[in-house]
Amino acid sequence: MGSILTFIESKNSKPKKNSFELISYSKKLSKKLSLELIVLTINVDNHSDLNDFGPDKIVSINDENIKQFDAKIYSDLIGQVFQKFNSSFIVLGGGLDSKYLAPLLSIKCNAGYLSNVVSLPKELNPFTVQRTVFSNKAYCEASIISKNKIISISNNSFDVTKNPTNPEIINFKANIKDYKLKQESLDIAKGKISIEDADIVVSAGRGLKGPENWGIIEEFAETLGAATACSKPVSDLGWRPHSEHVGQTGKPVSTNLYFAIGISGAIQHLAGISSSKIKVVINTDPEAPFFKAADYGVVGDAFKIIPELNEKIKAFKADIN
Repeated sequence: MGSILTFIESKNSKPKKNSFELISYSKKLSKKLSLELIVLTINVDNHSDLNDFGPDKIVSINDENIKQFDAKIYSDLIGQVFQKFNSSFIVLGGGLDSKYLAPLLSIKCNAGYLSNVVSLPKELNPFTVQRTVFSNKAYCEASIISKNKIISISNNSFDVTKNPTNPEIINFKANIKDYKLKQESLDIAKGKISIEDADIVVSAGRGLKGPENWGIIEEFAETLGAATACSKPVSDLGWRPHSEHVGQTGKPVSTNLYFAIGISGAIQHLAGISSSKIKVVINTDPEAPFFKAADYGVVGDAFKIIPELNEKIKAFKADIN
């Protein structure tokens, strides 16, 4: 029996937030193709949360020498597991690690590759799926005709579906040739939620008028348990670090709830956040382009609205606790 191999990205020895969505999709795909579902983790401490979503086997690689992501090493490890378990399919997430891995795996496994997939296969022969194109502005149907196939799933495209199983846990001893990349130090920002892992993102633009006014954004984000982000002009001006720049030329955002505060909505910004599920826009300009893409819009002064909204949310959280 062949298999589907689903690679789960991790952070701090824990699966990333899109893991459950990825396994849920892979389970449905495995049933459609009558293949076994194998989930692969690298340096993950606890797999119990993954069991709820349907893996038949979990292959675990733990190696103390692998201290940070290296696309060449990871692709070699995934390739070894792919061959060992007679896989014909690799399913990847939409994160940055997977974007580096996919081309290397395509060559290593002699497989066709499609990114930004947002559907289960509409046809099996040839294997045809729907995917986003032109920075999420449109959809197309695309096919893979090779025997081996790799797809990466666009974040927040599928419902998480529980399908509890009792998978076999296999500790896989990989053959790693060498470690050319050595980690000497690692500096991690403490207490901040990363944009990639956040369910809620609070983003602000030049409407905040200066870096000294970002306190209301950070306090609002803390209340919501959200990550902070910004528009390109804000990072270019040095008001916020470039790591917070979201949009087509920055980090793409596929979150459940996205606040755009004082951001006009340039096409590059909209393209990068379009796959977020719910978009809330707060702006003094009723003609701001962002309102056309918003699910909810508030015309008004953010310096009055955000503090009031923050206090309301704090009071609500206190009541339910």
